[in-house]
Amino acid sequence: MTVAAPLIVLDCDSTTIQDEVIELLADVAGTREQVAEVTERAMRGELDFAESLTERVATLAGTPESAFADAYARVRLTPGIRELVAAVHERGGKVGVVSGGFHEVLDPIAADLGLDFWRANRLEVADGRMTGRTIGPVIDAAAKAAALREWAADSGIPLSATVAIGDGANDLDMMAVAAIGVAFNGKPLVRERADVAIEGDLALALPLLDRLTA
Repeated sequence: MTVAAPLIVLDCDSTTIQDEVIELLADVAGTREQVAEVTERAMRGELDFAESLTERVATLAGTPESAFADAYARVRLTPGIRELVAAVHERGGKVGVVSGGFHEVLDPIAADLGLDFWRANRLEVADGRMTGRTIGPVIDAAAKAAALREWAADSGIPLSATVAIGDGANDLDMMAVAAIGVAFNGKPLVRERADVAIEGDLALALPLLDRLTA
């Protein structure tokens, strides 16, 4: 058996980072409680993601774009993420983050972590303020799975050498595509469907790298 150069694809909010970025933005908008309730329902699979995204983003209308820097300053990286990225790169592999959150905050996180790939939603801004709408394609469950396939193909990495890590219902499609689907601090439905469940520290995923084959 040949141990492969892996592709690891992670969800962002509550996986790569400990926070939900839209809740950090909602702090500035004064709508955190409202947003958190919708987020929780969506992560449990009770709401369609695109509809929930629309509902949550609408609460940000009028918020100054300076909220992006404020949110990034308060982001807390998840324990073990730097170790996981380093271990994958040491093996010649790639790390991607695909997010139902927003490029405006994911971009500096990606630069900090040295990610190879990342993809997220984009918030519309006009006259220095958020409009309460997104622009471009919505990054939902299907888009996350498509990103994993695309990044694997672009890297010449077979799906047999891929791992998907996430916590919510929106991550189930990409977890199903990957060779190993990992629930990280997962909701009950996600833990039930995952191949592996870990809690608290992403470094706990390191032994899985030895299970991947080229």
